[in-house]
Amino acid sequence: MNIVFKYRMLSDESDNFVRDFEVYPDMTLAEFHRFLLRALGYDDCMVSIFKSDAEWRPVEEFSEIDMGEDMPGVPRCMENVSLMEVNNNFHDRLIYTFDMLNNRSFYLELIDMQRPAEDLEYPRVAFEHAAVPDQYDPDATEESGSIFEEMMSDYNEFDGDDGYDDEY
Repeated sequence: MNIVFKYRMLSDESDNFVRDFEVYPDMTLAEFHRFLLRALGYDDCMVSIFKSDAEWRPVEEFSEIDMGEDMPGVPRCMENVSLMEVNNNFHDRLIYTFDMLNNRSFYLELIDMQRPAEDLEYPRVAFEHAAVPDQYDPDATEESGSIFEEMMSDYNEFDGDDGYDDEY
């Protein structure tokens, strides 16, 4: 494959959690799911992946179970659908629901499409920040420093009173 999709994963349970994944677009949603489980260190679990619109509203569901895709409203089987079929434009989004009973999900956005580096193996975790939310207990999620604060730490000289009046 001569292109790699780069997805950014976020969680609504931890403002600090960020993961970037680089994968081939011909990977099936089922293969992507198994890769995400390994990358997150989660136990095998039943998931649904949803294609979503720009406001994170689910548009189409993909399930691990083949329920017969001939019927309207029935989710398509992840094993039969590639990432490229679901996402092929920058900022296309997926919702990875790993805990159906408690409605817990990760949010993935396609942030880049690039040529694969010859010295790297794919799929891979390209970037990670903060601990992964606990798979079973959302209250056990450890908070660490804000990624924004960490990235902006070089600009501390702007902190404090600048001597300017902000009133108009």
